[in-house]
Amino acid sequence: MMKSFVIGQTHLGLDISGFEWTFGPKYRSVLILGGVHGDEVEGVVAGNALITHMRARFNLRMNLYIIPQFNVDGVLARTRGNFRGVDLNRNLPTSDWSPNVATPRYHPGSASCSENENKALVSFIEEKKLDFIYSLHSWKPMLNVNGDARAVAEAIAARTGYIIGEDIGYPTPGSLGSYGLGKKLPVLTYEIERGLDFQKIVDVHVPAICESLKVLEVP
Repeated sequence: MMKSFVIGQTHLGLDISGFEWTFGPKYRSVLILGGVHGDEVEGVVAGNALITHMRARFNLRMNLYIIPQFNVDGVLARTRGNFRGVDLNRNLPTSDWSPNVATPRYHPGSASCSENENKALVSFIEEKKLDFIYSLHSWKPMLNVNGDARAVAEAIAARTGYIIGEDIGYPTPGSLGSYGLGKKLPVLTYEIERGLDFQKIVDVHVPAICESLKVLEVP
């Protein structure tokens, strides 16, 4: 049965909410996270479309959590960073976190995990003992794997033709991928083609994610 949940609040006091389908500790626990960057609306569209799909026909043997717009303040403002201008994908508590500000667009915050959103996310990851995370972004078409995520990525690539890589092409200190590597938690950063028609996201990428989830099911 689908249930809603809230992991915390943004700096504007807005709920960071999602939906879950849970069956107990013997099943793997998977998080699908959209809207980390508020100006990457493609991931938000995919996350919300997945909720609609799962609500109509959920038949997976897993505990699934979907947070379609993690950076709620940024999504509303259509900004990469959150309300305080921090890039949430450079702010996580990783061994490579750096206070250096390459450009304002990649501001890492005053300290690692300084932001309400990431504090809530880290607590949620630890509480639910997650086994896998999909992070839905948009850029050039690619599937960036961190940890044991290649089989899931290959299932998506078979339907989308997207390339698979272990390196996105530039340093990403404080990112969710780096955080996952430190925790031995596989993270797949799914870079949907920027500017892709929303209907194509629903028709192509939502089924691809659904197919890839089967890789993570408990037999």
